[in-house]
Amino acid sequence: MKIGISTACYTDKKETEEVLPLLKDSGAETCEIYLRTFYEYRPEFAQKYAARLDGVEVNSVRVAPLNFEPQLFFNDRRTRGDGFYWLDQVMRSARLFGSDKYTFHGYLQRSGGCGYDYAAERLREICGFCERYGVTLCLENVREATYNSPFVFKELKARCPQLQGVLDIKQARKSNYPWQAYVKDMGQAISHVHISDIDSNGKTCLPGEGISDFKEIFKVLKGEGFDGAVLIETGSFADAEQLTRSIRFLKETARKT
Repeated sequence: MKIGISTACYTDKKETEEVLPLLKDSGAETCEIYLRTFYEYRPEFAQKYAARLDGVEVNSVRVAPLNFEPQLFFNDRRTRGDGFYWLDQVMRSARLFGSDKYTFHGYLQRSGGCGYDYAAERLREICGFCERYGVTLCLENVREATYNSPFVFKELKARCPQLQGVLDIKQARKSNYPWQAYVKDMGQAISHVHISDIDSNGKTCLPGEGISDFKEIFKVLKGEGFDGAVLIETGSFADAEQLTRSIRFLKETARKT
């Protein structure tokens, strides 16, 4: 496993390009770049700032989920076309950053959702589009989005075999399902993991600062054959040193498990 962070940790703290030089000093072996705005989706942004990573591997990219991802599931071809225009920009940026994975939320369940067959038809289209750039589509479990409960992934994977999954521990808690159920659902299709901790009051915090059993988490993941990126994704910290300690904690726990 490789331990790293998502730049989403710094949302409302620093601009994306300001975070990139901090990753190496934090001890991150890998990262996910959260492209937050249409300005950041453009390849010109990646081309300008990719060198600031200073050799840190980019495991994946993700975007603000409401900006264009739901449009990719519309019946109307023009609306989908707008979505694919921006997906094209993000895919070009992913390659410039050196990433071959795209963390995807998809449509929102509160907007009505859609059946498995229609969702899988659209996912096959999206997967095929991403594959032209050498990028794998990775569907994340998110309470209000496409993959909002266990067993959804298995149904979609059966209809869209190239689809991979992203386990988000925090989102599993929010969905009121145990994270283990999502691990079982995705199995060996887990691409990478978003990880966080929770304190005794139920507040999200950095790994190592709460009550979660990370030995158990790593044990279960390894039992499924997982050996990918484990990425901290929470803004619940005060300074960079706090984040660095959490990375050290995860590295040591993974090593001993």
